[in-house]
Amino acid sequence: MLTNKERNFLRRIGNELSPIVIVGKGGINDNVVEQLDQALTARELVKCRVLPHTDNDPRKVADTLAKRTSADVVLVVGNNMLLYRRPEAGKASKLNWPAED
Repeated sequence: MLTNKERNFLRRIGNELSPIVIVGKGGINDNVVEQLDQALTARELVKCRVLPHTDNDPRKVADTLAKRTSADVVLVVGNNMLLYRRPEAGKASKLNWPAED
């Protein structure tokens, strides 16, 4: 679970990201989950998009993807969502986290 401070930091970074995982009319399938899993491993923070004019609810898609990839939903705005997964134990974060106060 993310703290408000962590969530705000991730939102700032996420504003500059482009969506790299797209959920289309086919919905969530194994290919989308695998693509997201690889992206989270490589980047930790990933922006996704649900294509407009589909029957997919972005909030439900975000929750399902987060559950299937062990990630946290940072933000859902419109058709875009931001997902974050902490690095594996013993590995350094790829994000430049601010120093603790």
